[in-house]
Amino acid sequence: MKKLYGSASEALEGLLFDGMFIAAGGFGLCGLPENLLAAIRDAGTKDLTFASNNAGVDDFGIGILLQTRQVKKMISSYVGENDTFMKQYLSGELELEFNPQGTLAERMRAAGCGIPGFYTKTGVGTVIAEGKEHKEFNGETYILETGLFADVSIVKAWKADETGNLIFRKTARNFNPPAAMCGKVCIAEVEEIVPTGSLDPDHIHLPGIYVHRLIQGSHEKRIEQRTVRAS
Repeated sequence: MKKLYGSASEALEGLLFDGMFIAAGGFGLCGLPENLLAAIRDAGTKDLTFASNNAGVDDFGIGILLQTRQVKKMISSYVGENDTFMKQYLSGELELEFNPQGTLAERMRAAGCGIPGFYTKTGVGTVIAEGKEHKEFNGETYILETGLFADVSIVKAWKADETGNLIFRKTARNFNPPAAMCGKVCIAEVEEIVPTGSLDPDHIHLPGIYVHRLIQGSHEKRIEQRTVRAS
């Protein structure tokens, strides 16, 4: 099975369609699949639903797809750094489903393990729980959350071998592994691709069985909030 592709647009070929559901890795501006996001923007695919911890900022991450109004719905935990997101949400253009970060990560991971739903105490008694099944376990109330089964997952890793085994670097590990697991097809963009067999099996964070397509790309190292002492 071919896994290596020459570009983000080639790796996405045949997978994109209007109204699709995409799971994206990243946290803030760390570990974002920026090349794949740019290729989705350039493809013009619209009415997208994204499951991602956040929506990036106005000109980076999923924010570039908000600018072109290609996103219909966000399933997210934090959206506070994106003015475009705020304007579209408040005007009713953009639908938002808030998830606690742990719940969002587990919804992705659960889908990757074939688990359709799970019970959690997180969100009980809040708007998060509205409309969801409640169940008692040992005298405690839990709510039912469902797994997130995406059409495509897009993630960013540091290093991969040619079979798609991935290593993430430092905090870029964040939401990328569970996002990779929950897509019918997972595309990973990485900084370096090495020959099969050259990675220590004990150092692999995500096995290649979850990764269907792979590209090597250049990546921008942004700082989301930079605070320095006055000189």
